[in-house]
Amino acid sequence: MPPSSDDWEVGMRQALSIAVAQPRCVAHDVASNAEAHAEAVRAADARVVVFPELSLTGYELDATPIAPDDERLAPIVAACAETGTLALVGAPVPGPGIGFLAVDGTGARVAYTKAYLHGEEIDRFTPGEPTVIEVDGWRLGLAICRDTGIPEHAAKTAALGMDGYVAGVVHHDHEAGVHGERARRTAAEHGVWAATAAFAGPTGGGFDRTSGRSAIWSATGELLAEASTAPDDLARTIFTP
Repeated sequence: MPPSSDDWEVGMRQALSIAVAQPRCVAHDVASNAEAHAEAVRAADARVVVFPELSLTGYELDATPIAPDDERLAPIVAACAETGTLALVGAPVPGPGIGFLAVDGTGARVAYTKAYLHGEEIDRFTPGEPTVIEVDGWRLGLAICRDTGIPEHAAKTAALGMDGYVAGVVHHDHEAGVHGERARRTAAEHGVWAATAAFAGPTGGGFDRTSGRSAIWSATGELLAEASTAPDDLARTIFTP
């Protein structure tokens, strides 16, 4: 379960501990990467842990889709069971799509598929639709990388009713400020909290040097927590009603 200090109620909603993680990644090695995700879940000790785009495989567009019942997800499921966490894991998913697997102590499901594809992604994947999931009374809008740069995506997601906008991205090192700029814009336009997990370390698709610096912002656009540029770092804070 989440720490007791986070488990108080205000009105109809609890405070929500949330973390953004950027685990080390070995291209296509789902088993090894799942262990790194499990380590991040335990280290974060948060109700929700968000991971970068395609964090389970790396940004490898030819990676085989990962089904929710894939046995290689077992370490993440176990870590979530121990900590009471919902992990939003970046992975290629059946469809095929670029997705978030929502993993908890009971298993995994496809929670979201990237809506705004670009480049080679367009020829390989099927786009999804804006999506909101509910965690402890909080409605979290989901986004993956380019989605966050399309104001229409945040607007359509907000129309579903959202309290927070959480994203997994892969950015080049010279784009380290991009996710902050986008998060502050979304907060300003929709009055929601924002959390972005950004890839750290080298990966495919020409991303030899990625930005890291996963971070979380308040509904007023204030930076609350930020990771370094290094793999295996994370940032954590608490959303309050």
